[in-house]
Amino acid sequence: MVRVELDGLTALFHRPSGMTHILAPPAPQLLDALAESSATAAELAERLGRSFQIDGGADEMAARLAELEAAGLVQRV
Repeated sequence: MVRVELDGLTALFHRPSGMTHILAPPAPQLLDALAESSATAAELAERLGRSFQIDGGADEMAARLAELEAAGLVQRV
């Protein structure tokens, strides 16, 4: 993936699909956290909760992960 920061948003070119995605926080940070190591929604909510307000905790994180999975940017293992 090729990533470019654009005024608070992130343009992400996904080479395998040929698609460009525009992401708002905390999606880029979620991808960064997953790049460190795989994690459950609860673990990601804890990691990112230190820097971002995540009102729904693990449920909200699971929803964000589902969006990224639908876009083909993450996959379950």
